[in-house]
Amino acid sequence: MRIVRDVGHAEELAQDALVAALEQWPQSGIPDNPGAWLMATAKHRAIDLLRRNKRLERKHEELGREIEAQQEMAVADLEAALDDTVGDDLLRLVFIACHPVLTSEARLALTLRLLGGLTTDEIARAFLVPEATVAQRIVRAKRTLAEARVPFEIPRGDELASRLSSVLEVLYLIFNEGYTATAGDDWMRPALCEEALRLGRILAGLTPKEPEVHGLVALMEIQASRAGARTGPSGEPILLLDQNRARWDQLLIHRGLAGLERAQKLGGALGPYTLQAAIAACHARARTAGETDWPHIVALYEALAQLAPSPIVELNRAVAVAMAFGPSAGLTIVDGLTSEPSLKAYHLLPSVRGDLLRKLGRFAEARAEFERAAALTRNARERDLMLERARTCADGSSAPQTA
Repeated sequence: MRIVRDVGHAEELAQDALVAALEQWPQSGIPDNPGAWLMATAKHRAIDLLRRNKRLERKHEELGREIEAQQEMAVADLEAALDDTVGDDLLRLVFIACHPVLTSEARLALTLRLLGGLTTDEIARAFLVPEATVAQRIVRAKRTLAEARVPFEIPRGDELASRLSSVLEVLYLIFNEGYTATAGDDWMRPALCEEALRLGRILAGLTPKEPEVHGLVALMEIQASRAGARTGPSGEPILLLDQNRARWDQLLIHRGLAGLERAQKLGGALGPYTLQAAIAACHARARTAGETDWPHIVALYEALAQLAPSPIVELNRAVAVAMAFGPSAGLTIVDGLTSEPSLKAYHLLPSVRGDLLRKLGRFAEARAEFERAAALTRNARERDLMLERARTCADGSSAPQTA
């Protein structure tokens, strides 16, 4: 990408090198340094491409000697360019794949394609869209980057902050889709969580002084630690307060808490991802659901609402308030969100309201809310869960309270 300045051409050169390896290595054997062999092969093909372009340019006299000299310089600088650290190049590629000039959907698809190594078919299945749709998003993303002449460099200053925010948003969206799938037959898609976490760890290693990078990785580590306890034998959801905490991955929790500590030690006000990691840490530190420090979680949500206000943050705060100060206090907040346009089709609003109404003994109203939540969700597992909770309200029996 750094050499040819075009994502599409760079991908083709890399694929050509892999094809050459598949053809030659069975006979010649795998080289001592496979990565260097692949890079050298791709480099030679890139030089051939530059030379072909140079010959075409020579046919256009109006371009003159200046263009010819530039092309000669590009070939001459090739070796030096390839000596740059791989880490710097990878970081540049991360910023390109998540460039704000692209739509959110395009950033997700291109990041998973270029950095996650997923095929278009795998990406399509992950997000339950046709493969042709994903392929078109990737093609348009490459074309958009080329037309925008996005430089292969790490942004600086204010641009770095805005671009880094875009990168973190993409990783956050990928992880969340894996953690709780918006649609389909499975409640979780672990491969997406793993890819987001892997890319986040790489980014944290490449940007060690960015607290929000460490905050997001900490959040993902802690959330991922619950994966083994979030589903039952048949894939059915098990909500947070009902989970067997002995099944939580202590290594991931340890890594997440360490990442949170790194983010906090870097100083400055805590960002939205670090605050969410701190909330997740409250759950991770509680040996039982009853030991959860809900008042502290309420305070953290209040800080998050001040920093990044949104109806979803407010809904989450309502759950924490209900756990800390009673269902009536939480219901007051939730009732204030029922007219929020952005939550009109959000299934977790009636789900949370149903929980609180059930706790208050208003079972008929709770049942209606759970049924409405079931009608809104596109995930089959969540739909079954909501309908089961609606059934429990028929006889006033108990049900899990929070996801």
